[in-house]
Amino acid sequence: MNSVKERLEALGLTLPKAAAPVANYVPFVRSGNLVIVSGQICFGPDGKLADAHKGKLGAEVSNEAGIEAAKLCALNVLAQIEAAVGDLDRGVVQCVRLGGFINAVPTFSALAPIMNGASDLMVAVLGDKGRHARSTVGVAELPLDAAVEVEAMFEVA
Repeated sequence: MNSVKERLEALGLTLPKAAAPVANYVPFVRSGNLVIVSGQICFGPDGKLADAHKGKLGAEVSNEAGIEAAKLCALNVLAQIEAAVGDLDRGVVQCVRLGGFINAVPTFSALAPIMNGASDLMVAVLGDKGRHARSTVGVAELPLDAAVEVEAMFEVA
């Protein structure tokens, strides 16, 4: 299992269609060998935000649902990169950075394990090319009341 498609299939996953922006921005910008992906929220395969992925960690969203939401964000990031470069196997050199935003109550301190959902998925799908630097912050609100949002930067061929 060397290809991204094979790894996705082994995980029982498929890339969704790249989501259109919900405001006045573009989904990604390419500058030289870098692609910066705008924040992707946890839309499911149907392009919708599930009720389980709406709200705050430490309140109405369970840790398990938060981890799943982070995985969905990572899949949506990969869909944007595929839209940018066409072929993830030949086009991606390295996932350079992920930035995670966790919609959480002020006392919720388990931000890193939630964001691991996105980080773990990136490595599972891209292998060593998926290893990245990362920031994770708790926030008061996210667009559409999403539980998690993930932005990314990739080096591309």
